[in-house]
Amino acid sequence: CPCAPSSAGLELSVNNHAADFTLSTKPGPPISLSCLVHNSSQAEELLWYRGDGQVGLKDGNKVNISNICVSPVNESDNGVTFTCKLARDKSVQVSVILDVQFPPRLSGEETVHVEEDKDVTLTCNSKSNPQAQSTWLKDNHNLTLQQSRHELRQTSEVFQLSIRKVRKSDNGTYTCVVESPLGNGTRDFHLIVEDKKPVFPKEAVIAAVVVVTVTILFGIVARKDKFFKVW
Repeated sequence: CPCAPSSAGLELSVNNHAADFTLSTKPGPPISLSCLVHNSSQAEELLWYRGDGQVGLKDGNKVNISNICVSPVNESDNGVTFTCKLARDKSVQVSVILDVQFPPRLSGEETVHVEEDKDVTLTCNSKSNPQAQSTWLKDNHNLTLQQSRHELRQTSEVFQLSIRKVRKSDNGTYTCVVESPLGNGTRDFHLIVEDKKPVFPKEAVIAAVVVVTVTILFGIVARKDKFFKVW
C-alpha cells in the first residue's frame, strides 16, 4: 500500500519566525499573523489555534500559506497564544504569544464609611502591562505604615490597603497611586470613621425579656380571683 508522505524536513514560520516567539503590541490596531510552509513538495493544509480552540479558516486560506487577523486587539488578548500547525502532523508547529501592553486604567473617587474599632480594606483595581508600581498616600503625603495596623496586598490586578481597628485619627483621603512606564493612574478613597455604636449584649436582652414575662405571669396569677369573678 502507498505510504503517507513524510513530514521530515517540513518547517513552518509565522511572520518570518521559525520558532516560538512573543509579539509585543498595544490595544486597538489589528495585527496579522501569516503562517507559511517551507520545503514542501505538495499542498499542505494548515490549522490555526487560539489557545486550545481551533480557529475557523475560509477555503483558500488553508493550503501552504494561511493568514489570520486579530482585530481589534484588546487587553484580554494579553498572554494569549496563537499556534499554526501542519494538519497531517501537528507536531510541526510555531506559536506566538501576544504581549499586549497598556497603562493602568485608574481614576475617580469613593467614599468609605467605617465604624470605629472595625477593620477596613481599600481596594484599588490596578491592572496594567507591564505591571505598575503602586503606593498609598494619605492627605497627599506618603502614608506611614504601622506594622501592627496596616497591611498591603498586591497582585497583577489588585492593590489593597487594610487597616485594623480604625481610629478617628484614620479619617482622611487615601490615594492609590499606580505608576507604569506607559502612564500613571490614581484613585481617591475618602475614609470616614464613625462613632462606635453602643452594643447591647444578647444575654442582657434575653434576661430582660424573661424578667418582663415572669412579671406579667405573676401579675396574672396574683389577680386570678378578680379575673374569675369577671368571667
